[in-house]
Amino acid sequence: MKSEFLDKLISRIDRIDPGSLQNYFLRLVQEKGLLETIFQAIQEGIIVLDGKGAISYANDRAQKLIGFRLEQAQGQPIGKYFREVDWDLVLDLDADEWSRLVTREIEITYPDHRFLEFYIVPMEALENDENGAVLILRDVTHDREKAASTLESERLNAIMLLAAGVAHEIGNPLNSLNIHLQLLDREIKALDHPPPDEIDELVQVARNEVTRLDQIINQFLRAIQPSQPHLEPVDLHHLLQETVAVVEQEVKDRGIWIELECDENLPRVMLDKGQIRQAVFNLIKNAIQSMEGGLLKISVMMSDEVTSIAFRDTGAGILPEDLGNIFEPYHTTKAEGTGLGLMIVQRIVRDHGGQIEIDTVPGKGTTVTLFIPRDENRIRLLPAQAKPAEGPTE
Repeated sequence: MKSEFLDKLISRIDRIDPGSLQNYFLRLVQEKGLLETIFQAIQEGIIVLDGKGAISYANDRAQKLIGFRLEQAQGQPIGKYFREVDWDLVLDLDADEWSRLVTREIEITYPDHRFLEFYIVPMEALENDENGAVLILRDVTHDREKAASTLESERLNAIMLLAAGVAHEIGNPLNSLNIHLQLLDREIKALDHPPPDEIDELVQVARNEVTRLDQIINQFLRAIQPSQPHLEPVDLHHLLQETVAVVEQEVKDRGIWIELECDENLPRVMLDKGQIRQAVFNLIKNAIQSMEGGLLKISVMMSDEVTSIAFRDTGAGILPEDLGNIFEPYHTTKAEGTGLGLMIVQRIVRDHGGQIEIDTVPGKGTTVTLFIPRDENRIRLLPAQAKPAEGPTE
């Protein structure tokens, strides 16, 4: 667009002396530099297109978002970088139709995986009655992640409300059933003539099922109750040994060997002992439930940044179609599973500021690795600096 200053300069250029001409051009350079500085400071990407849809200008932000350099892209059609858009149709729109052009979002994978929101503003021609446009880009990847996190939080809140009702409506009757089954078992054993073994077996089955339902409810509540980890120095080798001992009988019955690779002299790690024991227990149970015989190898590695605990089994592995849903509540491929174990593990690891990595080969096994940052590498809020006491000035 022609500025008023530029119009005056062109109309008077033949009548000014060399000194004044130099001043005018200096002023032009200064104005261009100011506009350039403003464009480069804007967080949105700005791309200027000519009437043919070719790139004539792009600020630094646009170049970083799309992954090109202006020197190579200048004069190239914008469709080379945005193939999903019909640019002929876009650039042919008249003024009335421009007003109906809605902001759109696109997904790009280069140079990084991002979601971009863009809108186009028509620009009057500089010359030859050609129209151009300004393309404005905004990175909305963080907004999308935040929206997904909000949805997950709302879902967990809904589950928490449901869990409270479940605990109240089912927990108390289960406790009553368990007490009466214990009394029944005691009365049967006190009989002068012992009943058939089938009766003892039926009572025991009923007690086992009540216990199982009670465990499911408790596990469900642990999965959704928010609780900040209480960090303390933990002997990780001892913790793993204790947890493995709990499932020792079940492991023997299934013909599974557990191999623990953990240096007894590892320094203590700042963890919530109860939560990490629960996460380890859930991962061991998941592993042994996926195997009929085989080996579960638990190994611990420590670096300056993180402590990693890997659980490598020789079980059935995870199918690709199930891999994306394994942290969803109630998602399970096991007949005896509740679908809450990995959800609990994920919450515990996240509360410790860590991450989970899963490597699986269907039919050969799965490796689940917990990466937990060392205490000195966790992010902390620094305490506010105390304001100096105000006193009399000399």
